Amino acid sequence: MYKYKLVQKINPQDKNAPKKWYAIPVSEVSQSVKAMTRAATENTTTAPIEMEAALDLLGRHARQQLQQGHTVRVGDLGTLRVTFKSEGAADIAQFNAGAMIKNPRIIFTPSKEFRESVLQGIQFQNGGVLEDGVSYATMADYKKAKGIVSGGSNGGNGGGSDGDMEENPLG
Repeated sequence: MYKYKLVQKINPQDKNAPKKWYAIPVSEVSQSVKAMTRAATENTTTAPIEMEAALDLLGRHARQQLQQGHTVRVGDLGTLRVTFKSEGAADIAQFNAGAMIKNPRIIFTPSKEFRESVLQGIQFQNGGVLEDGVSYATMADYKKAKGIVSGGSNGGNGGGSDGDMEENPLG
């Protein structure tokens, strides 16, 4: 489950419109390389240390290739490439790459297959509410703090169409 928090924001296109609640992603702590390689190689003949070494080699090779101006394909995950911004020069002879090329960065573009397989299987879970700098762990905590009583004929469990999945979304 991918967690999100609800945050009240102003619409940037209509600053006079009333604030609305928007979902923002809650990023979980990433796994260590050792934990990830152990999990990825479970039930395979590949040893976690072999995968770790392969990732290290791929990282070194990708750095070299990107510095040489190549796009790097990372298996069926997608590609890495360098992009940047540039100031303009009125006269071609006045262009100075070292001074005029700005903000180089590395862009990862997922492959169509990878992107679709991730997004097809993604499910969302409410991870709380953030309002006025206060983070509420659950929708129920927010409603309790604000004195909001859930109505409806669902037995008073706070469910319904507001996306409230509480701590155990399966019941």
